[in-house]
Amino acid sequence: MKTIDEMLHLDLLTSDQHAQIGAWIAQAGSADEILKMPAPLWLALERASAAMGLDQDLARNPQFDEIDTLWP
Repeated sequence: MKTIDEMLHLDLLTSDQHAQIGAWIAQAGSADEILKMPAPLWLALERASAAMGLDQDLARNPQFDEIDTLWP
């Protein structure tokens, strides 16, 4: 939820999209249920994620000095 809150704060999601996505996640009992989110909501999340560069962050290799902070 923190990520979609940030997307709302950055005006990457509308208040309505934020509310619908939050409600969907809250009622979902599993990751599989989240994946069944309606296509327009997924599209909004994909656009917001791209604008935030989330895919790039997840795909990059960590720097060696970051590894020590992740696993002390």
